[in-house]
Amino acid sequence: MGLLASRDVFSWLLVISVFQVSSVRLAQASYLCTAFLNISYTTLETNQTTSLREEMGLYGQDSPQTSVVGNVYLADPIYGCEDDTVYRRPNNSTGWIALIQRGNACTFTDKINVAAMNGAAAAIIFNDYGAQNRVIQMSHPGTSIVAVMISNLRGMELVQLLEKGVPVSIAIEVGKQHGPWITMSHYSVFFVSVSFFIVTAATVGYFIFYSARRLTRLRHQNCKQKKLKAEAKKAIGQLQVRTLRQGDQETGPDADACAVCIELYKPGDVLSVLTCNHFFHKSCIEPWLLEHRTCPMCKCDILKALGVEMDVEEQPQISVPDFRSFSTFEDLQSETVSHTHSETASSGYASMHRNEHLGSAEASQNGVQEEELDVSPHYDNLAFEGDVHSQSQSEVRT
Repeated sequence: MGLLASRDVFSWLLVISVFQVSSVRLAQASYLCTAFLNISYTTLETNQTTSLREEMGLYGQDSPQTSVVGNVYLADPIYGCEDDTVYRRPNNSTGWIALIQRGNACTFTDKINVAAMNGAAAAIIFNDYGAQNRVIQMSHPGTSIVAVMISNLRGMELVQLLEKGVPVSIAIEVGKQHGPWITMSHYSVFFVSVSFFIVTAATVGYFIFYSARRLTRLRHQNCKQKKLKAEAKKAIGQLQVRTLRQGDQETGPDADACAVCIELYKPGDVLSVLTCNHFFHKSCIEPWLLEHRTCPMCKCDILKALGVEMDVEEQPQISVPDFRSFSTFEDLQSETVSHTHSETASSGYASMHRNEHLGSAEASQNGVQEEELDVSPHYDNLAFEGDVHSQSQSEVRT
């Protein structure tokens, strides 16, 4: 769970970084570059030259942002979509500028390429009717000449001069660049910066808090495991140890194998007898008990059976009542029988020690000759029953 959460944090940081980089690139790609148009023309009636310089144009998205100077010629038809569009200009003229109107269901690319095919060095496209003074940034991939858009009002003024036969010369100059970050106010930039730092600080703070909490939890778990192993060593030291000899039932051909290493018992093997009367190789069961502290076969807890005090703090468990626990008389009777059987199995280890220390002196002190009963301790593994039975018979003969 912790590893997945740390991966999610790093993934979030990576996404934020990629978003920032892509935002910067998108902002750079969406820069708007204005164009200054220096218009000059001479009125035929008064022979008076008029000059006007204004930031009225906007370079297209795919246009080279360079300066161009030349005479202006109007497209015929005015939309300049067809390949047979005519520009009334001198045959040997170069570096001239085409004036085209937007619309007529053809793209900006078509208009600009037709003008370039006729020899134009630049194309000025004015907006369609109804747009008034609005200017947009054109998208015209596949073109190579300068393309600038101006408003409909400025474009119609140039059309009227050209239709009257007045020669018009225009110098297109690169203007200012405007982008989403440049057009924002100082307050907006400050707000975005503060928000970014807050998000970054919150992310770093959460990561530090999560790492510290994870380290504290691991340290607590390691300390708990060390204490449990220490208590398990105490319990292992209280277990009965037995060395097998030649002729013992545990070494016979029909005897059971060790449940840990799955090997048959041999004479000379040292066995450890658990509180539940299950026995295993001493070298096999001790590492298991250090880690699990329970019998591999019946899951009996050796710490509780031997009464070893636990100093490890455990989290309290909240018991939730289960209404399905109501049972019939037969279920209660079967539970009583199984509970009695478990108590007998867990007390077998203690009863074996009591039988070993029981002597004849105690019986003679009471002055009453009691009838000796051959009561052998309960063992789940029948290999020990023969040994205890033979031991009790030898005590009776003595």
